[in-house]
Amino acid sequence: MNDLILHHYPPSPVSEKVRVALGVKNLSWQSVVIPRIPPKPKLIPLTGGFRLTPVMQIGADIYCDSQCILRELERRFPQPTLFPGGDRGPVWGLGRWLDGEVFTNVLALVFAEDMPGLPEGFAEDRFSLYFNPGETKDSLADRLPENLALLRSQMSWVDNMLADRSFLSGEAPGMSDAYVYYLVWFTRERFSGGPSFLQEFENILNWEMRIKEIGHGQMSDISADDALEIARRNKPEAGQGVDVMDPMDLGRNAVVAISSKQSPDEVVGNLITLSANEVTVLREDSKVGSVAVHLPRVGYHIREV
Repeated sequence: MNDLILHHYPPSPVSEKVRVALGVKNLSWQSVVIPRIPPKPKLIPLTGGFRLTPVMQIGADIYCDSQCILRELERRFPQPTLFPGGDRGPVWGLGRWLDGEVFTNVLALVFAEDMPGLPEGFAEDRFSLYFNPGETKDSLADRLPENLALLRSQMSWVDNMLADRSFLSGEAPGMSDAYVYYLVWFTRERFSGGPSFLQEFENILNWEMRIKEIGHGQMSDISADDALEIARRNKPEAGQGVDVMDPMDLGRNAVVAISSKQSPDEVVGNLITLSANEVTVLREDSKVGSVAVHLPRVGYHIREV
């Protein structure tokens, strides 16, 4: 079964990264809009506790974190590729830099400002995920000029890369474009000074329009209840087994708990895949039956229960 369901919400920056990748591959997909903050009662039966956004569902297989989602999109739908330059290793490394230092840099600009219309508790929730204890809106506001200067330096690197090419990997769009675009999109949409800040970067502005023209593929809406029913009616993939070279020395079917370095919430289940890039557990839920939850290795902790 290759029907794609993306559990997301429209203003989510990381979801925009995945939506761009869906556009690059020109895929049809179904959209479930989820709450911005916990509780997420119609998502947790699928993920077993993973609460970050977005989550991709294909039948009873649940892919958490954009790393895992993008890797699976490339596996299932290899053409057009997300790696038109053949530069897989460097692109994953670029993604870690962008999702880490640069994303936090942009978040610091956004959260230094008043943000009307946000759900109650949203700012407090995100501060606990992304900033050091004791960080406040006022402390971020005090450092706004410094954070702008840091982002300006990093955007200048991207602008230089685009000086002689249409996209970051050459003449075809790919994953590196999705990784950079979501940060440009977030800066423009959520930081009041974003549009004027970006005006300095002519190459980025031209590239930004090319990415917008690609779009997000073909989206249709589906209810959260329908997504749960789809999971209940399907069986998850069997898993790839445990890499015998893996340093953690865990056995297939070991009960493990997996958590993001951002959040203490754990996903607990029986190990069915452990590779250099992915960990997958099989778990049971009264609402959906058996589901396989897929997560990346980088950025996550695994412990045997």
